[in-house]
Amino acid sequence: MRKKSAQPAGTPPTPGSADDAAQGMNVASRTQFQLVRARFFRHRGALVGMALFGFILTLAATSIGWGPIPGWWDKSPTGTGVVLEGGRPTLGVWPTFLGGGGVTWGEHPFGQDDIGRDYFAVVMRGTQVSLTVAFLVGTVATVIGTVIGACAGYFRGWAEAVLMRVTDVMITIPTLVIAAVVAAMAGRQGIVVLGIMLGLVTWTQTARLVRGEVLSLREKEFVEAARSVGTSAKRIIFRHLVPNVVGIIIVSVTLAIAAAVLLETGLSFLGIGVQPPDTSLGRLITDYQTAMMTRAWLFYWPGLFIIGIALSVNFIGDGLRDAFDPRQNRVRD
Repeated sequence: MRKKSAQPAGTPPTPGSADDAAQGMNVASRTQFQLVRARFFRHRGALVGMALFGFILTLAATSIGWGPIPGWWDKSPTGTGVVLEGGRPTLGVWPTFLGGGGVTWGEHPFGQDDIGRDYFAVVMRGTQVSLTVAFLVGTVATVIGTVIGACAGYFRGWAEAVLMRVTDVMITIPTLVIAAVVAAMAGRQGIVVLGIMLGLVTWTQTARLVRGEVLSLREKEFVEAARSVGTSAKRIIFRHLVPNVVGIIIVSVTLAIAAAVLLETGLSFLGIGVQPPDTSLGRLITDYQTAMMTRAWLFYWPGLFIIGIALSVNFIGDGLRDAFDPRQNRVRD
């Protein structure tokens, strides 16, 4: 007796069947990293933000030098000189339809300040300091928030109650007020101490986000299996739970960096952030706020860099948030 065919003749092959290859259908499997990468690079805002942030970071790091990186700009942020033409910027952009076209850099592209310092070099130094403080704040706040949130979500009981009540108390105090007190104590100790101290008071949002994710993960089968074989709580938290919330952690880092730039700007504007002789973008706005109507370039150059950094990092954070969202499961080939 002849065996019946599993599929009637003339019927299109079922998607996912063995006949897919014969029909030219190639279903490629992707790892989680490949899916996240594909979603991120589909986010146009994130790509624009990454390009803008990369440009600002490269310009600040290479222009006047940063640590072991040598600088290509021949002027120092501390060197003074004769104020030329009232200190006006020499940077010029000429559209091609007006003839010539291109960018005119000049001797002092961002102008000069009151004592003849090259303002391009000064703004680059301010950008370096602001980025350093922001990265320190973002890193410290994310580490502390991740540890507290993961422990509160896993242990529950009295441990969760204590950790979350401390978090709630920190949230009830306005961030700018508590940051101002901390900055006033740490401002004279240098930018590294300032960044670390600000990170110690800005971790609450990360802690609550991580706790929420860990609460849903602690009841999963892989956690129960780890407990059943005697795995310690520390290993379960840092080897099993934290890697599964890495998406939220990465997004939290980017958002914390963007918020830290604005926080440092606000503190420096109040005179309790970065202290002279060093400078930052917020400090420059504070020093030259009265020059807005007479020498506007002393005010708007650091302001433009603050806006550029904050917007670009927020765009990157939005792209990462969408990329790690499991509901975003459609990826173009």
